[in-house]
Amino acid sequence: MNIAEYSIVNKVVSWLVVLILVGGGLGAYEQMGKLEDPEYTIKEAKIFTRYPGANAKQVNDEVTYHIEDAVQQMGQLKRIKMSISRAGISEVSVEFQDKYRKDDFPQIYDELRRKIGDMQHKLPPGAQPSLVYDEFGDVYGIYYGLTGEGYTYRELKDYADLLKKELVLVHGVRKVVIGGYIDEVVYIELARNRMAELGISPQTIIGVLESQNVVADAGRIRVNNDYIRVEPTGESQSVKEIGDILISSDDRRLTYLKDIATVRRGYQEVPSKLSYINGKPGLTIGISMISGVNVVEVGRNLGKRGQEMMELAPVGMEFTPIYDQAQEVENSVNGFVISVGQALVIVIVVLLFFMGVRVGLIIGAVLLITVCGTLWFMDMKAIELQRISLGALIIALGMLVDNAIVVAEGMLVRIRGGMDPVKAGNEVVSQTIWPLLGGTVIGILAFSAIGLSQDSTGEFINSLFWVILISLLLSWFTAITTTPMLCAWLIKPDPKDSGSEEQADAYSGAGFRIYRSLLASAIRMRFVTLAVVVALFAGSIAGFGFVRQAFFPDSNTPLFFVDLWEVEGTDIRHTRDDLLLIDEFIRAQEGVVTTSAFVGGGADRFTLVYNPESATTAYGQIIVEMESREQIAAMKTKIEAFMEQTLPNTEPKVKNLRIGPGRDSKIEARFSGPDYEVLRELSEKAQAIFRADPEAKDIRDDWRQPVKLIKPVFNESVARQLGINRQDLARALKQGFEGTQVGIYRDGIRLLPMILWPPADEREDVSSVQDLQVWSPVLNTSVPVGQVVSEWKTVWENAIIRNRDRRATIIASTNPKSDLATPLFERVKPQVEAIELPPGYLLEWGGEYEDTKNAQDALFGALPGGFLMMIIVTILLFGKIRQPLIIWLTVPLATIGITAGLLISNGAFDFMALLGALSLVGLLIKNAIVLIEEIDLQIGEGKEPFTGILDASVARMRPVMMAASTTILGMIPLLPDVFFVNMALTVMFGLGFATVLTLVVIPVLYAVFFKVPNPR
Repeated sequence: MNIAEYSIVNKVVSWLVVLILVGGGLGAYEQMGKLEDPEYTIKEAKIFTRYPGANAKQVNDEVTYHIEDAVQQMGQLKRIKMSISRAGISEVSVEFQDKYRKDDFPQIYDELRRKIGDMQHKLPPGAQPSLVYDEFGDVYGIYYGLTGEGYTYRELKDYADLLKKELVLVHGVRKVVIGGYIDEVVYIELARNRMAELGISPQTIIGVLESQNVVADAGRIRVNNDYIRVEPTGESQSVKEIGDILISSDDRRLTYLKDIATVRRGYQEVPSKLSYINGKPGLTIGISMISGVNVVEVGRNLGKRGQEMMELAPVGMEFTPIYDQAQEVENSVNGFVISVGQALVIVIVVLLFFMGVRVGLIIGAVLLITVCGTLWFMDMKAIELQRISLGALIIALGMLVDNAIVVAEGMLVRIRGGMDPVKAGNEVVSQTIWPLLGGTVIGILAFSAIGLSQDSTGEFINSLFWVILISLLLSWFTAITTTPMLCAWLIKPDPKDSGSEEQADAYSGAGFRIYRSLLASAIRMRFVTLAVVVALFAGSIAGFGFVRQAFFPDSNTPLFFVDLWEVEGTDIRHTRDDLLLIDEFIRAQEGVVTTSAFVGGGADRFTLVYNPESATTAYGQIIVEMESREQIAAMKTKIEAFMEQTLPNTEPKVKNLRIGPGRDSKIEARFSGPDYEVLRELSEKAQAIFRADPEAKDIRDDWRQPVKLIKPVFNESVARQLGINRQDLARALKQGFEGTQVGIYRDGIRLLPMILWPPADEREDVSSVQDLQVWSPVLNTSVPVGQVVSEWKTVWENAIIRNRDRRATIIASTNPKSDLATPLFERVKPQVEAIELPPGYLLEWGGEYEDTKNAQDALFGALPGGFLMMIIVTILLFGKIRQPLIIWLTVPLATIGITAGLLISNGAFDFMALLGALSLVGLLIKNAIVLIEEIDLQIGEGKEPFTGILDASVARMRPVMMAASTTILGMIPLLPDVFFVNMALTVMFGLGFATVLTLVVIPVLYAVFFKVPNPR
């Protein structure tokens, strides 16, 4: 008794298995995690080290070098992705090897901290301790803006803090962050001449202010049996009281600080970052969630709690969604569920049309059971419902019925011919169980490169392999258990089959007869047939060169970004003004829902594929939400034209939200070498080539422009006589314009820096620099800075120095005006490579070319193992060489359909299309195994080889055509999806052409390899 016979006889057990699979799937669907895109680990960390006062080269040599040296010792390191040395700060980005997964990184980050901690003694005096930022990949998928007309930042922050305390308590929430807040400070404005008149040194004021508002431990005193704490008075309880502090002059005269200075509380006049929501200043609130939760459910709970909290909000405060991952996930999952439903309906309708009502319903029921079981096992393996896993379900739908079709077809013929259902099930499954398993394993192995690929792209699409594996194995199980049971129950013997032989012949239909006649002719003219196929194949290879190439498509979320790059060194307030001008223009356009502007850096990472720019005063970004994705292209054109006309001296970049890994610049030429000036020259040459191409835009390099530097020439001989050193001069210059922190004012939960600087009319007039006062301890009075500065020079310096893998590296980049980068890249690549490089310099290509190459290398690196296993399985199935050789010779025929389909539809061969092409290998081999197995069986029963080939091919025509039809038509719901459309086209056309050719070529090759003679 085999498994089919057992399933038919033991109906209770069979139905119990069905109930478990269906019930488990329905229950899993409700509770399993739901995401828009799959999670993948951002295998990076950043190390920040401040070195105030140092220029970019000093930071690079004295700080960045030692950080890189420590990081280089880590065995897990893949590369030092980029080191950025700016004036006063070092930022080192490190990337870890692809083989590490999420659970490995807490230990990796701990080791990174130890390495950085151990090297701190190598940092120069004045450098601050390094900070390791390992939360680089945190995603704040619920991202809102908080604004309020007439409210201060302090009032907005107070309410945001209240929200944070409440929202972090919602189940599933991991972290809540508040951004865009401008810090409060206490400004002490003291005129230069007033300080000089009173003979008060800056250090006297600084010393008093630093000690005045500091908690001081005065100890305890025993009084009888009590031990009483002592706390002196004098601490400032308000900003006003700071003005009541007494300052002693040289003649020991006491002066109130408020009599010689203006003390006020305010916000940083030169903020580090600003945010505007629909043109209004405001804060951002980002909410990240615990991994694996149902984002939709958490989003609903957050919405409910947020609504309750808004009832307590001050009148006029508003919440504006910047990005709502829960809503996007719900829309995405619902859309994909509809697509899965559509694909199910399409497959079942095809089955009903080809197989009849009863058999169609049987296979449709088996398909639904398999899908439910797949969801159940997905939940057990913690695979969420997201773009890739749901897409994999749609891809698998057509393949899931292949095994059931073969079993149902065999039982249908036998039962209608009068055979007992139990015997029919036993016979069919005994003949097909191992070929079907072999074909299923091969179908899985075709996707194995995805499961074995270790790079970020492979991790992003990894769930596709596991869903295919689970669903196909389950389809084999249900085909040999549930399908025979349902066939035995629903298929009845046909009384008419007792008639003539013509009526009893199940393959006497017109379609079968036409196919048999055409196949007989093809076998008779076998070498002509093969010549035509070879010609078609050669034409497809030549035609493939005209197919558009791509990596990953843009997202279908109606969001895009407007990046503004001012000239390096621009004041953040000027950047803000220009960005708000663009923001105002955008908001006036039709179809715009919201705009969110960020000055001084990017937004928090609100989606996994968004990579915020590093902080810089010359950068701003606007996130624009449109009513529909179709409006984005026209809007981008308008914005680019407006910025070109209104802000010609800026570097704008308008870009879409991506799907999957990638970068903003699609074409990057990386030059590495020792000399900074030579690197800039090489970059300029590459940029000149880019500019000469009319299809290139967004041309720039990442070192930006050199910036102006004021260099006071220190007159050391005079300064030494006055007792003034270089540090005294630096402090005087800083205090005279930017201001010096002289203490901390404690205000409850807030710590406000106290900044000493001159009034606005003095600090905003650069010509007054000569009148700055520097304290002379020899003369015991202030003297003008001009006495210790012999000359004022203005020179140029590199504001940014970048290293990649410890080599100074500059990246010249551009983007195509069209969607695809390959045509532009192929034009500029030979020209850039023709640039003569001095000895010791290197050119490498980054951008989409490198991303595609890395992803394909990781994929193809895993392919040999998968293909070897597929070859071994085919050999084991037949125990011979010629049959597997025939099968593998037909696999490349899919190229004919792929090339024709992508050229006809103007599709692109992107990474997902590559996966579709690989999946075709498994689909074609499965069909070929079924066909050759039947040919061997027919000839083995004693038929003439020529007749046996024809009979077997006709007998397997319907299962092969059915399997191909269900797979092809099941792809239709994926065509509107920008992510899967090229994959769907690849599978539909590739499988369609290849199936038709396979039904002809395999029998012809069989006749050639086995030297089957033509009948006389």
